[in-house]
Amino acid sequence: MAPTPKDSSAAQPGERLRSSALLKDLIVTAIITFLILTPIVALKTTMLQGIITISSRFEMVALMVAAVTGFRAFMHLFVWNRPERAGIAKPPAAISKGPSFAENIGKYVAPCLLIFALAFPIITAFNLSWDKRVMDLAVYILIYVMLGWGLNVVVGLAGLLDLGYVAFYAVGAYTYALLTSYYLPHWFGAGVVPWAFYIALPIAGILASSWGVILGFPVLRLRGDYLAIVTLAFGEIIRMVLQNWFAFTNGPQGIGVDKITFFGLPFKDGPGSFAAFFGMDYNRIHFYIFLYYVILALALVTYFVTKRLRRLPIGRAWEALREDEIACRSLGINTTTTKLTAFAIGAMFGGFAGSFFAARQGFVSPESFVYIESALILAIVVLGGLGSQIGIVFSAIAIMGSFELFREMDFMKAILPTGTEPIQFRMLAVGLAMVLMMRFRPRGFVTKREPTVFLKERKSVSGDLVAEGHG
Repeated sequence: MAPTPKDSSAAQPGERLRSSALLKDLIVTAIITFLILTPIVALKTTMLQGIITISSRFEMVALMVAAVTGFRAFMHLFVWNRPERAGIAKPPAAISKGPSFAENIGKYVAPCLLIFALAFPIITAFNLSWDKRVMDLAVYILIYVMLGWGLNVVVGLAGLLDLGYVAFYAVGAYTYALLTSYYLPHWFGAGVVPWAFYIALPIAGILASSWGVILGFPVLRLRGDYLAIVTLAFGEIIRMVLQNWFAFTNGPQGIGVDKITFFGLPFKDGPGSFAAFFGMDYNRIHFYIFLYYVILALALVTYFVTKRLRRLPIGRAWEALREDEIACRSLGINTTTTKLTAFAIGAMFGGFAGSFFAARQGFVSPESFVYIESALILAIVVLGGLGSQIGIVFSAIAIMGSFELFREMDFMKAILPTGTEPIQFRMLAVGLAMVLMMRFRPRGFVTKREPTVFLKERKSVSGDLVAEGHG
């Protein structure tokens, strides 16, 4: 009996789309893209002498539609439906007989980063084209590295999705502002103001930690999306209180505070200043170098404390809670204490960072603590790799550094429409980078984890196994 011939009409796995199906998909893509971009890009409103006029930019829409359609065609032809070559068997997976090259150099990454961070001000001193803006950018990035390490305790280690982390950042900043502006001078006199940062810093951490416990109690039974919604609401509540409690926080007008000093020596030109005490000529860069080393010290404290806690029983309890809360309870771990300690410790480091932010800025207002700040910190943690401290450093440099990079792209004004600044595209570029990152490296920059407990030999654990009951 002759065998039944196989039906070749159905597309086999790995087979390219038919020309008609591909053409239909590209037409639908072009139509959807056109409909989305028309109200956003094609129509622009301008105010001329009190009259609103509408101008059209359909040529830009046509270029963007062509770009999106062409990219989708490229993905169809060369990525999604790439045919397998017949007669060529896939080679078997190589059996690893030892640590890979990445694992060999991985242990040197952290020491090299530390040496570079310590020597960074010296490196900038030899480059005359770098000014205080470079040092200020380094301080700016280190603040978000510290915030990322603090949030990593809650999200990366304990597996508790927190979308309101900026609230603890705000508590630390306003603690410093209120103490230095009102309470410390009132209690101890104006002479304590130059030392206010060193007094307010631990208080800011304690108060932020207390608010972390206050947030933790109502959400003990919540997980996943419900926990994210509650923490998001908590962050917005804190911001609204800061904005509307005018008698206490001065509302939207904010609070001006004295900046940090070198143990009582202000960075100014005159007697009794830092430069006069050390017999140097006054230079504004001294202030930025001091800020850099202060935030570097705070970030390193955050790094070493969280790394040490991860190896202690409480750190292993956090990871057990992240993997499976039911199994965690069955092992006799007190999940209430575990969650509260994660919230409290993560919030404490956020409070430290907020106190430094206020001392650096010399001014705080509710506009500095909006939801987008929490989203950026969470993006840094996710893109760096949940639970990975080194990955957070790379993601903070990539995200926050790219924001400043767009300020230097004045050459793009020649091809952009009149009145459009390149900096307006920075969030678009970051969002696109995040989408591509989630597509090709969904576990973040660093996908390897060092185990907290091991038998005979320490072996890195793939990030693919984390939070799936295998890590």
